[in-house]
Amino acid sequence: MNKKYQRYIEFIVSDIEAPYFENMKQMYGLRPDEYELVLSKIFNQPVSITDSGDYVYNNSNGKNIYYEFNKYWEKYEYNSNGKLIYFKDSDGDWIKKEYDANNNETYFEDSTGIWYKYEYDANGDEIYYEDNSGVIRDNR
Repeated sequence: MNKKYQRYIEFIVSDIEAPYFENMKQMYGLRPDEYELVLSKIFNQPVSITDSGDYVYNNSNGKNIYYEFNKYWEKYEYNSNGKLIYFKDSDGDWIKKEYDANNNETYFEDSTGIWYKYEYDANGDEIYYEDNSGVIRDNR
């Protein structure tokens, strides 16, 4: 890749915002065969794009990390165990999740203000629960 083209791709990566497919085409005039190059730099990992050009997958675990259709988009992030830790869409909705070392979900929060926390014992049994409505179950 020549230096001028490389600088252009780096500029796009630093400048572009979702919806990525729409903007790569309309704002930057990229060809579909250049999309994977840009998206792999945006997501900091090797990616694959479906033939329909609306899904982006992480090559290492096969998980969907981005979806776009008619300017609507969704982004997904996963932990090293392949569990969803973050979701965001173009409507402003989002979800955050956390897990313990045994992959038990320990925290959930979303854009509507709902949240809950869990704790588990060494056997994986729930010993504590708390949520945004004030419910608490403490079996510690």
